[in-house]
Amino acid sequence: MALKLEMQGQTYGPFINEYTVRDLMLLGLGCGAGSDGKTDLEYVYEQDLKVLPTFCAMPIVDSEVTKTIDFGFEWGGSLHWGFDFRVHRPLTPELVTGKLSTTVLLKGLYDRGEGRGCLAQHIGETRNQEGTLLFTNESWDCCLYDGGFGGPKAPRDIVEIPQRQPDFEVVEQVPLNQALVYRLSGDYHPQHVDWTYAQKFGHPKPNLHGVSTTGVACRHIVRSIIPGEPERLTRFKTRLTKALYPGARVKTQIWKWSDNCVHFRVVDADDPNCCYLNFGLVEWR
Repeated sequence: MALKLEMQGQTYGPFINEYTVRDLMLLGLGCGAGSDGKTDLEYVYEQDLKVLPTFCAMPIVDSEVTKTIDFGFEWGGSLHWGFDFRVHRPLTPELVTGKLSTTVLLKGLYDRGEGRGCLAQHIGETRNQEGTLLFTNESWDCCLYDGGFGGPKAPRDIVEIPQRQPDFEVVEQVPLNQALVYRLSGDYHPQHVDWTYAQKFGHPKPNLHGVSTTGVACRHIVRSIIPGEPERLTRFKTRLTKALYPGARVKTQIWKWSDNCVHFRVVDADDPNCCYLNFGLVEWR
């Protein structure tokens, strides 16, 4: 089926989601917080609850958004390619609970070539009930089976990863049921739960959601650079470079870049040549 190229440049929504404190805690659980019963409990415990900043990546990948902005891609080959979200107001439970409204611009479809896929660029803006812009998320998807349609090449944008040893490293094992928990935050794509479906499209087993993978890294980075103060984070950017399967041991490597910026990547703790997230950047106030 041909891609619906005429959908480019159009804005969709608003998509309305109502979030509660329970949803914030569910997001934390779906990103591995408290998997050992004691680490990063601030994301899952109502006493002094904190908002995990990757909350900003959640509304744009909600299943309703994905189904609405269906530009004719093969669903089984759809993978998240990257995120770049910017936080305009410090995230607190009071700010992000209640009804939030998200509009999504399908900014462009880019051709990686036959057999390499199509890149889809979405720009989401999320506001509260008063109309205040809370955060903006540039989200990229790679549709593996939809390349070769004659579209333009994607703009090149690479974050430098230093050659020296990281300033911080955090190792964690991803629980086997993490994808099953994260999907309850609104991304119900079957490749994260259905073994037969996942294997049909080349996965040995269901893989982890991109937002969940980035949530693990985000927890590690906040804990390393601004412990206990995730509301100070203003930008989080990364590329998803390899599918992560629950049960893997991951290592987040973090390099100081400037007074308010780090660069990072996430590798397999047992195979450092296997990189799950790369070209990552975090900024804070």
